[in-house]
Amino acid sequence: MEFSVKYSSPEKQRSGCLVVGVFESRKLSAAGQALDKASGGHLTGLLRHGDMDGRSGQTLLVHNVPKLQSERVLLVGCGKESEFNDATFRKAVASATRVLKDTGAGDAYIYLSELSLKGRDTYWKVRDSVQSIADVFYVFDQLKSKKDKPHRALKKITLVVANRHDLPEGESGVADGQAIAAGMRLAKDLGNLPGNICTPTYLAEQAKALKKQSRKLSVTVLDEAAMEKLGMGSLLSVARGSRQPAKLIVLEYRGGAKSEKPVALVGKGVTFDSGGISLKPGASMDEMKFDMCGAASVLGTLKACLDLELPLNVVGIIPATENLPDGQATKPGDIVTSMSGQTIEILNTDAEGRLILCDALTYAERYKPAVVIDIATLTGACVIALGKHAAGLLSNNEDLARSLFDCGKTSGDRCWELPLWDDYQSQLDSNFADMA
Repeated sequence: MEFSVKYSSPEKQRSGCLVVGVFESRKLSAAGQALDKASGGHLTGLLRHGDMDGRSGQTLLVHNVPKLQSERVLLVGCGKESEFNDATFRKAVASATRVLKDTGAGDAYIYLSELSLKGRDTYWKVRDSVQSIADVFYVFDQLKSKKDKPHRALKKITLVVANRHDLPEGESGVADGQAIAAGMRLAKDLGNLPGNICTPTYLAEQAKALKKQSRKLSVTVLDEAAMEKLGMGSLLSVARGSRQPAKLIVLEYRGGAKSEKPVALVGKGVTFDSGGISLKPGASMDEMKFDMCGAASVLGTLKACLDLELPLNVVGIIPATENLPDGQATKPGDIVTSMSGQTIEILNTDAEGRLILCDALTYAERYKPAVVIDIATLTGACVIALGKHAAGLLSNNEDLARSLFDCGKTSGDRCWELPLWDDYQSQLDSNFADMA
């Protein structure tokens, strides 16, 4: 998809499709009003007859609008103007994009970035639009022998800004939005791959492929022998039942000053989680290929860092392994020694995420990071608590937690803080080891 930014009058624009907003009470956006005036009231006539009322996400595709040079006009509902916010803006862009995919138009001009959105500038609206459009167009068909192809693919989208002086902001928004979307696409692709392809070794290969993109990135992959020397008995205990060798993948992005402490990102990389000896139920076990999405998020973030050339230092650490039952697999009741020197009694082998992450977090200490952000599909109980609408956030640093919460609101990837009370510590007590 080719993206561009432009300032133009809609009534003079030649295009496969023009996209304009409609608020509830059938109020057209400024671009919509300009089109309506040029067409002699054609659009307001349709709205008056009840074809659309402007509810959020509603769409109406209109062909052959009189006196316009464009082939189509797509009206998209934006909800109540007084309640127009980030969520309704994203919904409008996504709804419009889903219709555009099937219109047969070769190009489209989207006049939604001109809408007034409290607290958001042109840069944000354009960047977020690019990410939303890329998200709608995302398809994972790498493993299909025959790929579905539209009769006439939409090849170019132009995001129109409200004023000529907004063009530099808009162009920056397009560039950054595409970089972030590329990182998101990499993370999604890795998550969607099956466990027989996306193995720990495959994840390591993807990290090495990123290294070729920039001299600012270095990649180190530790094998099981190297982890054994470091005393990573906790991580290695999870890998014992698998024929796929575990890997500890370390990516170092140096975009900031040498003296600047890095941000450490630690991502859980269980490429398939059967539960081990504490076997999961068979239903939906195929979805356990997604248990490496923390690792995928780290790789996607590092790709975005490279594309954006961010002026900071980032260390990505990915403990990658499978969790499978086998004669050699760890058993409930086994005790292992972590890299920190603490012993752990394993009561349930399906609690493998914390076992691999604890060694990765100990390894991260050597970088003396400014902050550590651990990303993991740690437990389905979090989905039960919060639903699918937000990720769980646990932190021992209030400032960092607030920053992540605010960033989640900005990006639309919301999180909600859960408690880390000292009262929980006693639940880790063990009669036989330092913790259970």
